[in-house]
Amino acid sequence: MEKRRSIEVSGVKHVNPIPAACRRGPFVVSGAISGADPETGKVPADLDAQCRQMFENVRRVITAAGGTPEDIVKMTVWIADRALRPAMNKYWVEMFPDPHSRPARHTVAHADFTPPMQIQCDLLAVIGEG
Repeated sequence: MEKRRSIEVSGVKHVNPIPAACRRGPFVVSGAISGADPETGKVPADLDAQCRQMFENVRRVITAAGGTPEDIVKMTVWIADRALRPAMNKYWVEMFPDPHSRPARHTVAHADFTPPMQIQCDLLAVIGEG
């Protein structure tokens, strides 16, 4: 089994000295992935734009790890208010269109976001396992 490897993705940075994700063997686990614009580092004020960019950042992280969205088996999403889920679900269905092949997901209401942030997620993926 390969050694643990940090996955760095430009524009998906943390304030603390941690990578965007980590891979060991077929397993990939990310840190928090937000809807921040990778060019500016700024989080859009609009929830729809944050959701769109968050899922694009998910795609960038899993690609950097050597996988695709098909390799994601679990996502946890923190959202400012569970009533905002329809905006997130729009992009969820775009990324995972087959209702018979979607990762598990847990969505948690989280009131400690610093505005304008309203949503972020993390992921667990298994790459290269049949």
